Amino acid sequence: MRSLKLADGASVPLVGQGTWHMGENPAERGNEIAALRRGIELGMTLIDTAEMYAEGGAEEVVGEAIRSCRDQVFLVSKVYPHNASRKGVPEACERSLRRLGTDCLDLYLLHWRGQYPLAETVEAFERLKEAGKIRRWGVSNLDLDDMRELDAPDCAVNQVLYNPQERGIEFDLLPWCQAQGMPVMAYCPLGQGGGLLRHQAILDIARRHGAEPAQIALAWSLRQPGVLVIPKSSNPAHVRLNASAAELTLSADDLALLDKAFPPPSRSQPLQMV
Repeated sequence: MRSLKLADGASVPLVGQGTWHMGENPAERGNEIAALRRGIELGMTLIDTAEMYAEGGAEEVVGEAIRSCRDQVFLVSKVYPHNASRKGVPEACERSLRRLGTDCLDLYLLHWRGQYPLAETVEAFERLKEAGKIRRWGVSNLDLDDMRELDAPDCAVNQVLYNPQERGIEFDLLPWCQAQGMPVMAYCPLGQGGGLLRHQAILDIARRHGAEPAQIALAWSLRQPGVLVIPKSSNPAHVRLNASAAELTLSADDLALLDKAFPPPSRSQPLQMV
């Protein structure tokens, strides 16, 4: 698995694992745990979760999945905006740690901006670092103006929506992050609802490469320097395909076809979120 380096020198895989909607259906718990463990075996050792996902249920699934291999995993979770105060952040972090069955997060993110000043949330993150509860912190769903206001060289990543259908960040936010040397973690890299993976352009390119549509979508995001992806899957076979997308290189003709199907932004756009 190819990797990229964070500012502090830590290496993370280009293809990680998302967990949104995990922990919602008890009947799926076994499949979810098996898929996460299979991903770890394949080098997808970055696992992203959040206290919001199934109101802690996803963190519990992750905790069970990594119980015997915590030292192999780069563990990411996120704090709700309404918990992002000086008092709320450490309390939320302790709850996440308990559900995950660990004593430290590798990365802790503000899930999106809310009522509390960014400086207050950063102060709470820094105190968690000093206490050894988190190793680094970052943000999610922050647009360019927010990032400039944040003005924090210690921010490890910005996690945002990015896929061929949602490429507004390419106009300004992504170039800014790249110039700062700040990785972008792309969530929903396979789109929502399956429409992206049924698009004719994606299907044609997949046929050309003898690949699956999901691999084409992931390879498209990974063409950008400093971008990593966190697709979610509860199917071990799909997890294997996602992992191999890191080795797939799209041609200039492939990229031109995708630009025609999904035109790049020609102006600044509000950051899209799901």
